[in-house]
Amino acid sequence: MRPYKAKDDVQAKSYYSDRFFIKPTLARKSVFNCSSLSADYLSLKNVVDVLDSYIELDHLVLIIKPHDNVKVISHLKNIRAYDFLIELTAVDYIKTRGGFEVVYEMLSTSKHTRVRVKTFIEQDESIESVEPLFRMADWAEREMFDMYGVKVLNHPNLKRILMPDDWHGHPLLKTYPLHGDEAASWYEVDKIFGKEARDVIGPELRDSACVDRYDTERFARLGHEVHKGVEISQGNEPDTPIRYQEEGGVKLFGVKLVTPFDEIETKHLKQRK
Repeated sequence: MRPYKAKDDVQAKSYYSDRFFIKPTLARKSVFNCSSLSADYLSLKNVVDVLDSYIELDHLVLIIKPHDNVKVISHLKNIRAYDFLIELTAVDYIKTRGGFEVVYEMLSTSKHTRVRVKTFIEQDESIESVEPLFRMADWAEREMFDMYGVKVLNHPNLKRILMPDDWHGHPLLKTYPLHGDEAASWYEVDKIFGKEARDVIGPELRDSACVDRYDTERFARLGHEVHKGVEISQGNEPDTPIRYQEEGGVKLFGVKLVTPFDEIETKHLKQRK
């Protein structure tokens, strides 16, 4: 067993002691450490030019040229029995390398092995679709296009999948503002009410972690019942709790109960204990 460590203040501690901590690279092994994965590598090496290869966390990792992606995925599926494309995504390396790393994660359900195919494309470069080989690539490539702006050639329906068709920018780029840009802050207001309503409604609040309990336009009062739009300032809020006692029972959110308030509270406390 692992030694016990006190967890009294674990939530008060930061997950990272150093905000600039860089996780060390995982150990990489030779592809010939595993007979099954080495056979996959040697088979593929006879078909295309493999730039680099290694085993990481029991996964065979293959670095290939971008124009070979369809040939590689096809060979792994039809010849090497990798019948399941688990994931397809991109990684933003625009600042450091000037482009994107496209990643294909594949699984062989018969051999119980995994292979990760990586390739690098320039920022304005496109890549061929693998949708004819795996239907799941349809939505995965659309998401890659929507979130990163990676263009996929010969895709059957390459359009945004999460954001509206007229959305400005790509939200998963590292240069994209965390709370959205200027166009994002006014998108719904302009669409629903028109630009003339900007002064009346105000910009959209993009910070999902910010809950202003005194803002009765965007949020319901926490612990109190107030009408929408009521002007409330700190120290000037009406004392109208949601749960309050009534003669002969308790009223919870507008429902009158015949059980006394003290009995209900005691019952719930006992259940929690």
